[in-house]
Amino acid sequence: MIDANAATAFAKEWIEAWSAHDLDRILSHYASGIVLLSPIAQRRVGNGRVEGIHALRDYWSAALASQPKLKFELIETMAGYSSLTVVYSNHRGTKAAETFEFGSDNKVIRSIACYL
Repeated sequence: MIDANAATAFAKEWIEAWSAHDLDRILSHYASGIVLLSPIAQRRVGNGRVEGIHALRDYWSAALASQPKLKFELIETMAGYSSLTVVYSNHRGTKAAETFEFGSDNKVIRSIACYL
């Protein structure tokens, strides 16, 4: 189980890393075999499934370069079994929820992004 304090700490760090546009800091949360499922990836690269840390680096590097004003604001965090969900908004006011599944090394192995 991930307790509420650990979930909130992860969410705050993750939000701060994104808002700082620090790609290495962002990627430090993820396992090498990460799988990201995202409708934005589907629109941007033609595949909503991004697999592996190197593919994720390439995808997010381009995304950060195209969004110089990107900032996230934490709305809510929910803890689960080996997982948590972060609800946040971006600089344009778009609301999103991202669910993270953690492996035994406490790195994210699967991330599912959903948007309003």
